[in-house]
Amino acid sequence: MCYRCFWPKGLCWCPSLEPIETRASFVFLMHPKEFKQEKAGTGRLTHLCLPNSTLHVGMGFDADEDVQVRLSDPRYHAALLYPGPSAANLSDLAGPNGQPGTFLESLGSRKLRIVILDGTWSGARKMLRMSPTLQRLPRVMFRSPGRSRFLIKQQPQDGCLSTLEATHEILCLLEKAGLEAYERRDQLLGILERMQRYQIACAADPGRGGYRHRPYTPPALRSRSSGRSGRRRENFLSCARVAPGAGEALPGDLHAV
Repeated sequence: MCYRCFWPKGLCWCPSLEPIETRASFVFLMHPKEFKQEKAGTGRLTHLCLPNSTLHVGMGFDADEDVQVRLSDPRYHAALLYPGPSAANLSDLAGPNGQPGTFLESLGSRKLRIVILDGTWSGARKMLRMSPTLQRLPRVMFRSPGRSRFLIKQQPQDGCLSTLEATHEILCLLEKAGLEAYERRDQLLGILERMQRYQIACAADPGRGGYRHRPYTPPALRSRSSGRSGRRRENFLSCARVAPGAGEALPGDLHAV
């Protein structure tokens, strides 16, 4: 096991990961189950590509001194990626006639620091509930570009993206607004494609133990989550939408994620 990327040494990602320098800082808060059980999670790989990021594992972060220092640093404007009626939409960073919007004005001379919850929908909700400090952060969201590219994972609703995809979309939007110089923009999505290609090949190999050995259902044919949890998520997404039919992207790996 490589204890940097947490993949088997024979499949270690580290030699192929090139640093992506960013103006914005990222704080990835990983649910313990994502750390212990998720073998194809994207949060750690995203963190390893971004030198200007940190990764912290836990459920509640009010007692995490390092996280608290980063959230209260006066040089940064910290914001939580989480959809909702009060969240600033990064898809609309520029106001009418190209004038800076309210969110850009709130930055002032500070740098942007994005906090991303890396876990399932229910896990992220619990992390947020256990961290009043996170609840008090201003929130940001963005309009999802469509269905997740994460073919080997089942997303509960349309608009749910992996941590890697969400980070990529944020960087693209910040660059469009002139707040970021997003170089190596193909690397993150390339990692996702390579990881999935390997997992799909393993599933197709009958000689490999521990794999599903059946094809993955195309995302368009998959059933959406139903029941109480599905209705709660759909109601939440409906409140967060700012245009008919335009879903807002959920934070981090909020697919069952």
